[in-house]
This record gives sequence, structure tokens and C-alpha cells, in this order.
Amino acid sequence: MTSKANTVAFQAGERNIFFHILTACNLSCRHCYINTSQHGTTTLPKETMLKWLQLFADPNKKSNVIFLGGEPTMHPDLADGIAKAKELGMAVTVDSNGYLFNNLLEKTSPDLLDYLSFSLDGPDPSVNDPIRGEGVFEVCTTNMGKAVAAGYNVSVIYTVSNLNIEHLHRMIPLLQDIGVKRFFIQVIGLRGNSAKTNAGEQGWQVSPEQWLDVVPRVANQAAEAGIHVTFPKVFLDPNEKFECAGLVTENFFIFPNGRVYRCPLCEDHPIHALEIKNETLVPNQNMKLTEDNFFQLNIEEGCVMNRLLQPDTISYDAQGKPLHRISCCLLKQEILPV
Repeated sequence: MTSKANTVAFQAGERNIFFHILTACNLSCRHCYINTSQHGTTTLPKETMLKWLQLFADPNKKSNVIFLGGEPTMHPDLADGIAKAKELGMAVTVDSNGYLFNNLLEKTSPDLLDYLSFSLDGPDPSVNDPIRGEGVFEVCTTNMGKAVAAGYNVSVIYTVSNLNIEHLHRMIPLLQDIGVKRFFIQVIGLRGNSAKTNAGEQGWQVSPEQWLDVVPRVANQAAEAGIHVTFPKVFLDPNEKFECAGLVTENFFIFPNGRVYRCPLCEDHPIHALEIKNETLVPNQNMKLTEDNFFQLNIEEGCVMNRLLQPDTISYDAQGKPLHRISCCLLKQEILPV
């Protein structure tokens, strides 16, 4: 059975809070996007974390909070943050590298955490560990199994690059065996570590032809296996309208130094639209131009931030017309389990 991938339209009034509560991590993944010169090295004190959650709470809007790092489970008070977010009426996800520090499974519970998401970039150690670190596959998959056994809804994020795209299909039996309910297939972003070296030499970038040939097909296979699959739209259809999430929904990418971005592509640059000062969310007054100024622009390539910050991802024909239009990086497609 073949299922059609449905584009998940942006919902006005929806609020997504990507909350980096620290930047420290026990791993040094080759494609890590954390940039401490821009994001800081602070671990937020518990009181600050709880106040900032309150700052972004809105009882009149559907709010989703995703706790991120670094490695968020390294924060000793993460469980308190989860409880506070749930008290504020938010849907709560934790994105972990799989090490689950500070006995997280025992300190919180499945009724407080909507999803516990694990990052895994290969179906076995030979693929995953050269990207994420020696021994990571074993630790991550073991703890995924423990989380499933404890009753948590477990999801997996697989960041696709040229280093692992040919192994994507092999993730399906692994996820089935562990009991994973959701599979997020992500495209490599040319920011952080992956932006520091030439993308061609590093081997990160996947061609449009590769992405369109492999990812939708494997996503459909995963759905047939009973797994809910989500992946970025990436390339717009010829007659499809471009929409920027920055103009339709409320997305906040919060870093422990107080920077608050609206677009994740901008995170290597001090052009954040907002910042937290004295426990108040205020516009960034230090820059004459911030990311918000660019969201209004309408260009043939689609996403203006992608054109400005990741121009290597766009190819043109002999007349200078882009071969593919790039969608907003937050626009997703999903296939529900068959």
C-alpha cells in the first residue's frame, strides 16, 4: 500500500518553543549546530528556566515546548521544567542524544512527557558512531528500549546527509524492534559544525535528486510498518505557494544567553529578532536589520534566509532560474501509519 505524504500546513495561533536550557553536551557530533560564540555556555538556573517557560506560556494558544541542549538531560532540574511546562498546558518533548543523565526516566513520568525523542543517525554502530561518537549507538538504543518499557512515547530523529542517506531504509526494522512510534527524518543544516568546513569536502549535502528519490519512499515504507513519519518539505512543487513560518506561526528558538530567534537558519548570526532582558521578551535593538526584516521578501528561490545563508543548496539553469524552490525549513510533511 502506498500512502501520500501530506503537507502539514502552518496553523495560525500555534506556538512552538524550542528551549535550549544549556549548551553543554557529553558528545561532539560532527554536525552539531550549537555555536557557543553565538549561543553562550550558560546552564540556566532552575528559577530562570521556570520563569522563561512562564514568559512563553499562552493559555489561549496551542503551545508545544521542546527541551533541547546541548544535551538537555545533563540539566539537573529538567524534570522540574517538564512538570512546569505541563502545568502551563504545553505539550512537552525532550530531544536527547540517548544518554538520559540524572535518572530522567525515574524523575518524570509518561503522563508529563508527550514524547521522548532520541537522535540516532544510523541503523548500526558502523554508520551512527562515526557521526555521533564511539559507543553512542549502543547506549542510545539501550535507553530507547528502557524508555519504551517504562511506557514513554519514543520518537527518533535521523539527520540525513551524504554520510548516511543510503542507510535510511535500514532504520525501519530497528525502530519496529524497539517499539518506536514516531520517526522524524531531518535534513542536514549547513550551520554550526557543518558550516565550518566546505560542505562538499565534508560530504554533508544531499542533492535534490537524492532527497526526492530516497526520503519519501522510505517514509512511506516506515508508515506501512506502522510508524508515524514526519520529514521536511524541502522542495516546493511547481505551483505550490511559498509560506514563511515567521509570518504565520509563532516559533521561538531560545538560547541560554537570552537570544530568541524566529528562524533556525539564522542561529549562527547575531540577527535574532528577540531577546530576554530582565525576564522580559523584547525586540533586539542592537541590530538595524534582524531576521524579521527578511521574512517579508518574496524571491524566486523561495526561502530568503536559505538564499542568504545557505546559497550552496540552490542550483540554477542556464538562464539563472532556480531548478527547485526551497520551502520554509519548518514546513513538514507527514505520513500516518498504515
